[in-house]
Amino acid sequence: MTYKTTMLAALLAATTLSGAQAADPIKIGVVTPLSGTYAGIGQQVRWGLDLATKEVNAAGGIMGRQVELIYEDEEANPAVAVQKADKLFQVNKVDFLTGTVNSGSTLAVGQVAERAGKLIATTVSFADSITTDKCSPNVFRVNARAGQQSSALAVWLSKDKPKANVFYLGPDYEMGRSTVAAFKSAAEKVGATSTGEVFAPLDSKDYTQYFGQLRSARPQVLYTSVAGNDTVRLLTQMQEFGLLGNLTVVGASGTVTAQNLPAIGKAAEGFVTGVGYSAQIDTPENKKFVAAFQAANKIEPDLYGADSYGLIYAYKAAVEKAGATDTDKVRKALEGLKWQTPQGEKTLRAGDHQAIQTMYVVRVSGGKFMTVGQVSGDDAIGPDACPRF
Repeated sequence: MTYKTTMLAALLAATTLSGAQAADPIKIGVVTPLSGTYAGIGQQVRWGLDLATKEVNAAGGIMGRQVELIYEDEEANPAVAVQKADKLFQVNKVDFLTGTVNSGSTLAVGQVAERAGKLIATTVSFADSITTDKCSPNVFRVNARAGQQSSALAVWLSKDKPKANVFYLGPDYEMGRSTVAAFKSAAEKVGATSTGEVFAPLDSKDYTQYFGQLRSARPQVLYTSVAGNDTVRLLTQMQEFGLLGNLTVVGASGTVTAQNLPAIGKAAEGFVTGVGYSAQIDTPENKKFVAAFQAANKIEPDLYGADSYGLIYAYKAAVEKAGATDTDKVRKALEGLKWQTPQGEKTLRAGDHQAIQTMYVVRVSGGKFMTVGQVSGDDAIGPDACPRF
């Protein structure tokens, strides 16, 4: 082989390698519960991410690169989530990570992301602390936090149940205590009276042990932030013990969803919540999204599916704005980002990495979620309370 031929072969090989590297997929790690009491939430997360990724890839990907999702089951357990996140960062070399449901998992994985020099975003976790006192420069939240949900629900409460006596029942971990504290504060500001609170372990099988305290408190309203299969057990047991007749049940946006509503059945009738998404939003963009989601999954999207879907488009916009997947450049692009989602335009506030969005109040009526109120994003968001950046 001549020198000239050798050089030509080397040049072709280098060109081929460069082209292959340029076409390497953008890897997004997804640490989400695929088993356990929050598996239904994880399923909506997966459906939303899968649908958006399929659309993005069909349209040419992100800067000409396809998006690859790599899933790991976190079991709604922070210790497991940390192990899986570390594997995705160190072994799979993912560019970005999402999916965490349990608020404790999100906080723990945020620390892993800081050590790895990578970014994460939650589309589910509610605990205010994630974007307030425990905020991280490497963590973003594209869904509404507890305070935003509570602001919308408190507006409804002040009109429909003025000066109500309210009892609280939450799951005994970061999210449960945060949501109860947020709604208690918002409800008391509009004239409600708090009559007691209890916190049950995650994945509780028997809620009847708390019914004596509930009866003694004599509330008109019960606020709860249990979720997934825990909600099925709580409301079913309350119905069996005759507690739902004269009691209005309100709660966090993840308490009753499209995923667990069929299993709860009539026990969910009248349940009211403040949410960042409703499948009934009457816009062409949302109707198109709902139709595509139903065609793919044979069920309506809930807030988890919608927010997870929207995240892929936020990440796409940020990477294209940054011109790279580098952590520092994407972080800067995400801060202050405005992008379109099924529920309308959202803004990622630069100061605390919290999404600003319109909030809705929905009530379960006839086995369906019906919109009964709305609060603007600016009115619901509250002040930036992140002390770190």
